Amino acid sequence: MRFSLQIALMLLLCMSCKSNVAIQEQVKEEVPALASPSTESQPYFVASGTEPFWSLNIYEDLITYKTPSDSIVFPHTNPILAQDSNVKRYDVETTSSNMTVQIMQVECSNAMSGKVSPYKVSVNLKKGTMSEVEELEGCGDYKTDYRLHDIWVLETLNGKTSTKADFSKELPMLEIKAAENTFSGFAGCNRMNGRLFFEKGLLRFMDFTTTKMMCVPNNKEAEFLEALQSSTTYAIENNRLTLSNPSGILTIFKKID
Repeated sequence: MRFSLQIALMLLLCMSCKSNVAIQEQVKEEVPALASPSTESQPYFVASGTEPFWSLNIYEDLITYKTPSDSIVFPHTNPILAQDSNVKRYDVETTSSNMTVQIMQVECSNAMSGKVSPYKVSVNLKKGTMSEVEELEGCGDYKTDYRLHDIWVLETLNGKTSTKADFSKELPMLEIKAAENTFSGFAGCNRMNGRLFFEKGLLRFMDFTTTKMMCVPNNKEAEFLEALQSSTTYAIENNRLTLSNPSGILTIFKKID
């Protein structure tokens, strides 16, 4: 009798171990979908809508969707881009939900606050085995990389080290205000300012205005301004801001305190 009881206990322990393994394997599958963004990470795109209230944050590795009563975290995926307009589509899923997010560059007004945003956002969400798809609309905007917010001094221009002799006494300087999407500074002869256009992986300097001082013939201000206006992408590393376009690196700036 005692031997039979020991055998039964051993069988129960084995079944419990197998059950625990199965649960652990299921948890491993769910971890990518249930992970939360760290407190240090910042979303690069934020959207929201009303009726019902919802919000959407897109991070480098996650996409979060929230309502007052629900919260779903999806693994990030690269968007599908339209060929003839600035439209992006994200198709994401977890083991229990799938969602399609479309971001279109068109002026959008919040239905309640009236706040105007530069992007219209639509969300199609399907949960579990339900056949019904929830369709939502709202507005959003890209969040400019906070690391750009600083003062930068020109170090190289079109592959050549810049010196004060190339300009009027001082090297060109660029002050970027990321939260306002604006820039200002010294172009090498004249003062300048303008507006930033930012999306993930894209940075453009637009709407330039400059003062009208006459520059000496050998001043490279025109070359500098052309390079700045031609840049489309950026990188920040080792206190350096590198601006490039498909042709290659155009300018490198050094961060100053």
